[in-house]
Amino acid sequence: MNSTKVIITGAKGRMGQTLVARAERSPQLQVVGQIDLGDDLLPLIKEADVVIDFSFHDATARFASVCAEHTKALVIGTTGHSDAEKSQISTLKSRIPIVWASNYSIGVNTLFWLTRKAAEILGPGFDLEIVEMHHRTKKDAPSGTAATLAEILADVRQQQLSQVIRHGRQGITGERAPTEIGMHSVRGGDVVGDHTVIFAATGERLELTHKASSRGTFANGALRAAQWVVKQKPGLYDMQDVLGLK
Repeated sequence: MNSTKVIITGAKGRMGQTLVARAERSPQLQVVGQIDLGDDLLPLIKEADVVIDFSFHDATARFASVCAEHTKALVIGTTGHSDAEKSQISTLKSRIPIVWASNYSIGVNTLFWLTRKAAEILGPGFDLEIVEMHHRTKKDAPSGTAATLAEILADVRQQQLSQVIRHGRQGITGERAPTEIGMHSVRGGDVVGDHTVIFAATGERLELTHKASSRGTFANGALRAAQWVVKQKPGLYDMQDVLGLK
Protein backbone atom coordinates (compact mmCIF):
# COMPACT_ATOMS: atom_id res chain seq x y z
CA MET A 1 0.00 0.00 0.00
CA ASN A 2 1.35 3.43 -0.97
CA SER A 3 2.08 5.78 1.91
CA THR A 4 0.37 9.16 2.20
CA LYS A 5 2.89 11.91 1.43
CA VAL A 6 2.57 14.89 3.75
CA ILE A 7 4.02 18.36 4.11
CA ILE A 8 3.86 19.87 7.59
CA THR A 9 3.74 23.65 8.01
CA GLY A 10 4.71 25.19 11.32
CA ALA A 11 7.19 22.32 11.54
CA LYS A 12 9.44 23.96 14.12
CA GLY A 13 6.62 24.69 16.57
CA ARG A 14 5.57 22.40 19.39
CA MET A 15 2.78 20.76 17.42
CA GLY A 16 4.85 20.69 14.25
CA GLN A 17 7.67 18.82 15.92
CA THR A 18 5.21 16.33 17.41
CA LEU A 19 3.56 15.79 14.02
CA VAL A 20 6.89 15.16 12.32
CA ALA A 21 7.98 12.69 15.00
CA ARG A 22 4.70 10.75 14.92
CA ALA A 23 4.49 10.72 11.12
CA GLU A 24 8.04 9.45 10.73
CA ARG A 25 7.17 6.45 12.92
CA SER A 26 4.16 5.50 10.79
CA PRO A 27 4.64 3.23 7.76
CA GLN A 28 1.42 4.68 6.27
CA LEU A 29 2.90 8.20 6.13
CA GLN A 30 5.87 9.86 4.48
CA VAL A 31 6.97 13.39 5.39
CA VAL A 32 8.16 15.00 2.15
CA GLY A 33 8.44 18.54 3.45
CA GLN A 34 8.76 20.62 6.62
CA ILE A 35 7.81 24.28 6.25
CA ASP A 36 8.32 27.04 8.79
CA LEU A 37 8.63 30.82 8.90
CA GLY A 38 10.42 32.06 5.78
CA ASP A 39 10.17 28.76 3.89
CA ASP A 40 8.38 28.47 0.54
CA LEU A 41 5.73 25.78 0.13
CA LEU A 42 5.56 26.06 -3.67
CA PRO A 43 8.74 24.11 -4.60
CA LEU A 44 7.61 21.10 -2.52
CA ILE A 45 3.86 21.00 -3.14
CA LYS A 46 4.00 18.66 -6.17
CA GLU A 47 5.64 15.96 -4.02
CA ALA A 48 2.75 15.84 -1.52
CA ASP A 49 -0.70 14.32 -1.30
CA VAL A 50 -1.75 16.57 1.60
CA VAL A 51 -0.55 19.57 3.59
CA ILE A 52 -1.04 19.64 7.38
CA ASP A 53 -1.09 23.24 8.58
CA PHE A 54 -0.18 24.06 12.18
CA SER A 55 1.44 27.41 11.45
CA PHE A 56 -0.17 30.78 12.24
CA HIS A 57 -3.56 32.19 11.32
CA ASP A 58 -2.28 34.75 8.79
CA ALA A 59 -0.34 32.10 6.85
CA THR A 60 -3.11 29.52 6.38
CA ALA A 61 -4.88 31.25 3.48
CA ARG A 62 -1.64 31.43 1.50
CA PHE A 63 -0.95 27.73 2.06
CA ALA A 64 -4.54 26.88 1.16
CA SER A 65 -4.27 28.78 -2.13
CA VAL A 66 -1.15 26.85 -3.09
CA CYS A 67 -2.93 23.58 -2.29
CA ALA A 68 -5.92 24.58 -4.41
CA GLU A 69 -3.71 25.58 -7.34
CA HIS A 70 -2.09 22.14 -7.33
CA THR A 71 -5.17 20.11 -6.28
CA LYS A 72 -3.70 18.92 -2.98
CA ALA A 73 -5.75 18.08 0.12
CA LEU A 74 -5.41 20.21 3.25
CA VAL A 75 -5.71 19.62 6.99
CA ILE A 76 -5.96 22.82 9.06
CA GLY A 77 -5.11 22.75 12.76
CA THR A 78 -4.17 26.42 13.10
CA THR A 79 -6.57 28.55 15.16
CA GLY A 80 -7.24 32.25 15.72
CA HIS A 81 -8.36 33.11 12.16
CA SER A 82 -10.30 36.30 11.54
CA ASP A 83 -13.68 36.16 9.82
CA ALA A 84 -12.05 37.44 6.62
CA GLU A 85 -9.38 34.74 6.76
CA LYS A 86 -12.00 32.05 7.38
CA SER A 87 -14.03 33.25 4.42
CA GLN A 88 -11.01 33.33 2.12
CA ILE A 89 -10.06 29.76 3.01
CA SER A 90 -13.63 28.41 2.87
CA THR A 91 -14.06 29.51 -0.75
CA LEU A 92 -11.54 26.83 -1.76
CA LYS A 93 -13.76 23.94 -0.60
CA SER A 94 -15.16 23.57 -4.12
CA ARG A 95 -11.67 22.82 -5.44
CA ILE A 96 -10.01 20.59 -2.82
CA PRO A 97 -10.98 18.48 0.20
CA ILE A 98 -10.23 20.33 3.46
CA VAL A 99 -10.43 19.04 7.02
CA TRP A 100 -10.70 22.06 9.32
CA ALA A 101 -11.02 21.36 13.03
CA SER A 102 -10.28 23.38 16.15
CA ASN A 103 -9.06 20.23 17.87
CA TYR A 104 -7.95 16.87 16.46
CA SER A 105 -8.09 14.90 19.70
CA ILE A 106 -10.52 11.99 19.52
CA GLY A 107 -11.45 12.68 23.14
CA VAL A 108 -12.22 16.33 22.45
CA ASN A 109 -14.36 15.43 19.47
CA THR A 110 -16.26 13.09 21.75
CA LEU A 111 -16.66 16.09 24.09
CA PHE A 112 -18.15 18.07 21.17
CA TRP A 113 -20.67 15.28 20.58
CA LEU A 114 -21.53 14.97 24.29
CA THR A 115 -21.90 18.74 24.64
CA ARG A 116 -24.46 18.85 21.87
CA LYS A 117 -26.40 15.93 23.32
CA ALA A 118 -26.34 17.37 26.85
CA ALA A 119 -27.56 20.76 25.62
CA GLU A 120 -30.39 19.10 23.73
CA ILE A 121 -31.43 16.96 26.70
CA LEU A 122 -31.12 19.59 29.44
CA GLY A 123 -32.86 22.34 27.54
CA PRO A 124 -32.93 26.10 28.21
CA GLY A 125 -33.23 25.84 32.01
CA PHE A 126 -29.47 25.46 32.52
CA ASP A 127 -26.89 28.26 32.53
CA LEU A 128 -23.98 27.60 30.18
CA GLU A 129 -20.34 28.39 30.99
CA ILE A 130 -17.08 27.33 29.33
CA VAL A 131 -13.70 27.34 31.07
CA GLU A 132 -10.47 26.61 29.18
CA MET A 133 -6.83 26.58 30.33
CA HIS A 134 -3.65 26.47 28.27
CA HIS A 135 0.09 27.03 28.65
CA ARG A 136 1.42 30.53 29.14
CA THR A 137 2.78 30.81 25.58
CA LYS A 138 -0.54 30.30 23.75
CA LYS A 139 -1.18 33.36 21.61
CA ASP A 140 -4.95 33.33 21.02
CA ALA A 141 -7.88 33.35 23.43
CA PRO A 142 -10.29 31.79 23.78
CA SER A 143 -8.93 28.58 22.33
CA GLY A 144 -10.34 27.32 19.07
CA THR A 145 -11.73 24.32 20.93
CA ALA A 146 -13.57 26.55 23.41
CA ALA A 147 -14.94 28.60 20.53
CA THR A 148 -16.25 25.42 18.90
CA LEU A 149 -17.94 24.39 22.15
CA ALA A 150 -19.64 27.79 22.32
CA GLU A 151 -20.77 27.46 18.70
CA ILE A 152 -22.29 24.06 19.47
CA LEU A 153 -24.21 25.44 22.47
CA ALA A 154 -25.48 28.45 20.51
CA ASP A 155 -26.52 26.23 17.61
CA VAL A 156 -28.56 23.93 19.87
CA ARG A 157 -30.32 26.95 21.38
CA GLN A 158 -30.72 28.59 17.96
CA GLN A 159 -28.88 31.69 19.12
CA GLN A 160 -26.53 34.09 17.36
CA LEU A 161 -23.30 33.42 19.26
CA SER A 162 -21.94 36.95 18.90
CA GLN A 163 -25.03 38.26 20.70
CA VAL A 164 -24.92 35.90 23.70
CA ILE A 165 -21.23 35.21 24.34
CA ARG A 166 -19.84 36.79 27.53
CA HIS A 167 -16.05 36.86 27.93
CA GLY A 168 -15.35 36.98 31.66
CA ARG A 169 -17.03 39.27 34.17
CA GLN A 170 -15.85 42.31 36.09
CA GLY A 171 -17.43 44.91 38.32
CA ILE A 172 -21.15 45.31 38.94
CA THR A 173 -22.39 43.05 36.18
CA GLY A 174 -25.93 42.56 37.45
CA GLU A 175 -27.73 39.25 37.30
CA ARG A 176 -26.66 36.70 34.78
CA ALA A 177 -28.90 36.71 31.70
CA PRO A 178 -30.35 33.22 31.07
CA THR A 179 -29.34 33.42 27.40
CA GLU A 180 -25.65 34.06 28.12
CA ILE A 181 -22.88 31.66 27.21
CA GLY A 182 -19.97 32.45 29.53
CA MET A 183 -16.41 32.08 28.27
CA HIS A 184 -13.34 32.10 30.52
CA SER A 185 -9.71 31.70 29.42
CA VAL A 186 -6.98 30.77 31.91
CA ARG A 187 -3.27 30.82 31.02
CA GLY A 188 -0.32 29.43 32.95
CA GLY A 189 2.49 26.91 33.17
CA ASP A 190 2.76 24.19 30.55
CA VAL A 191 -0.88 23.06 30.41
CA VAL A 192 -1.47 21.34 27.06
CA GLY A 193 -5.22 21.98 27.08
CA ASP A 194 -8.12 21.67 29.54
CA HIS A 195 -11.75 22.34 28.59
CA THR A 196 -14.85 22.23 30.78
CA VAL A 197 -18.45 22.87 29.79
CA ILE A 198 -20.68 23.70 32.77
CA PHE A 199 -24.46 23.24 32.74
CA ALA A 200 -25.75 24.87 35.94
CA ALA A 201 -29.34 24.92 37.19
CA THR A 202 -31.01 25.42 40.54
CA GLY A 203 -30.17 22.36 42.62
CA GLU A 204 -27.83 20.60 40.20
CA ARG A 205 -24.83 21.06 37.94
CA LEU A 206 -23.38 18.94 35.15
CA GLU A 207 -19.76 19.39 34.06
CA LEU A 208 -18.15 17.81 31.00
CA THR A 209 -14.34 17.99 31.08
CA HIS A 210 -11.52 16.94 28.80
CA LYS A 211 -7.87 17.27 29.82
CA ALA A 212 -5.00 16.74 27.41
CA SER A 213 -1.62 15.77 28.84
CA SER A 214 0.22 15.23 25.56
CA ARG A 215 0.25 16.95 22.17
CA GLY A 216 0.56 13.47 20.73
CA THR A 217 -3.22 13.07 20.95
CA PHE A 218 -3.70 16.06 18.62
CA ALA A 219 -0.95 14.88 16.28
CA ASN A 220 -2.42 11.38 15.99
CA GLY A 221 -5.82 12.81 15.10
CA ALA A 222 -4.41 15.23 12.51
CA LEU A 223 -2.42 12.45 10.86
CA ARG A 224 -5.52 10.26 10.82
CA ALA A 225 -7.39 13.14 9.16
CA ALA A 226 -4.63 13.49 6.56
CA GLN A 227 -4.94 9.84 5.56
CA TRP A 228 -8.74 10.18 5.39
CA VAL A 229 -9.01 13.47 3.48
CA VAL A 230 -6.90 12.40 0.48
CA LYS A 231 -9.68 9.93 -0.38
CA GLN A 232 -12.49 12.53 -0.24
CA LYS A 233 -14.17 14.72 -2.82
CA PRO A 234 -13.68 18.51 -2.64
CA GLY A 235 -15.51 19.94 0.34
CA LEU A 236 -15.14 21.28 3.86
CA TYR A 237 -14.99 18.60 6.55
CA ASP A 238 -14.22 18.45 10.27
CA MET A 239 -12.99 15.80 12.67
CA GLN A 240 -16.55 14.64 13.30
CA ASP A 241 -16.62 13.57 9.63
CA VAL A 242 -13.27 11.81 9.96
CA LEU A 243 -14.47 9.83 12.99
CA GLY A 244 -17.93 9.08 11.55
CA LEU A 245 -19.74 10.90 14.36
CA LYS A 246 -22.19 12.67 12.06
